[in-house]
Parts: sequence; C-alpha cells; structure tokens
Amino acid sequence: MKKLLLSLLFAGTSLVTFAQLPTFGIKGGANFAKFHASIDGISGSGSSGSLTTFNVGAFVDFKFGNLSLQPALNFTGKGGSSSTAIDDESVSSGKVRLYYLQVPVNLVYHVPAVVGDFYFGAGPYLAMGISGKAKDDQGNSGDIKFGSGEDDLKRTDAGVNAIVGFKFKTGFLINANYDWGLTNVTNLSGVKLTNRVFGVSIGYAF
Repeated sequence: MKKLLLSLLFAGTSLVTFAQLPTFGIKGGANFAKFHASIDGISGSGSSGSLTTFNVGAFVDFKFGNLSLQPALNFTGKGGSSSTAIDDESVSSGKVRLYYLQVPVNLVYHVPAVVGDFYFGAGPYLAMGISGKAKDDQGNSGDIKFGSGEDDLKRTDAGVNAIVGFKFKTGFLINANYDWGLTNVTNLSGVKLTNRVFGVSIGYAF
C-alpha cells in the first residue's frame, strides 16, 4: 500500500509539473489584408488594394528552453479592396471581407532580455471560412458563399505564417504576424487567388 501511495503521489507531482509548463494567452489587433492574384495566359501577378480588418484569438505556449511550440485559435479577417477607373471622372471601388477560424502552429524561438524576451517564429496554418461580404461604393452588398460553385469561394485556406514580438515579464506582449496563403480560394477557371495578411496585435500571457 505504501508503494502504491508513493507511486500515485509521484504521478500526481509529474502531472502538476507538466500542467505548469504551458503558458496561456490572448491577443487581438488589426489586420491589413490583400488578395494576390494570377491569371493563366497572362505573365506576372498582382495584388488588390489593402483592406483593414481585425484579429482576435487565444494561444498556448509549450516552452522547452529557448524554444516553444505555440498553437493558437484565431478569429481573423481577410479580403481585399479594389478600384477601377470607369472614365476620366469616376472611379468604381469595392471591398470583400472574409472571416475565418484559423489554427496556426508555430515553432518559436525566445531571446531573453532585461525586462522580458524577444520572440520570433514560423509555422503552418489552416483556416476555415465562416462568413464574408462584398460591398461596392454605391452601398450595394451581398453575402459571400463558400462552396464549389463558380461564384463561391473555397471554404478552406492554408498557408504559412511568421510571427515576431516582445513579451514583458508582466505578461503584456506586442506582436506582429504575416500570413502567406498558399491555397487558391477561388473556383474560377484559370484564376489563382490567395490571401495575404499583415497583422499587429497586443495581448497578455498568463
């Protein structure tokens, strides 16, 4: 019985030690999103205008020395804006806003400093489209549908992202990230449309 109690105590201590290892955090801020497009038969590629939206999410940081594995769950805005000159005096513009649930998993390196630590890292992300809306400068708007139709957008977006930031010893942090979409999100034949997002945020790690 004594050996059993000691074994249970040791196991409990190990679980507590492991439970104290992760750091949990929340963050939110602004996104500056663009579409990157290319068309078959036309050399080169181009980007839409920038669209300002937002990001908010939570993360877990499993730290092993100066390295950590940091998965997160974010609600993030993407999309783009455009403007087209119709004649010498008028311009038509439009915006497409897309909202995704996104799961990035980053490998992060920490550099200790006097009041906290710098960090930078990168990793893959997978995102699922939740909703979207298109709007023109006349106030006309419509919902974006996710599906397999030619007028729909693909629901899944995947790519790589990079992060850099500073976390103070108090837990307060400032963060910047860049998402590089690799998935073609349109069903239009001969067109490739991918997401590009630069984001800045502030947060707190517990």
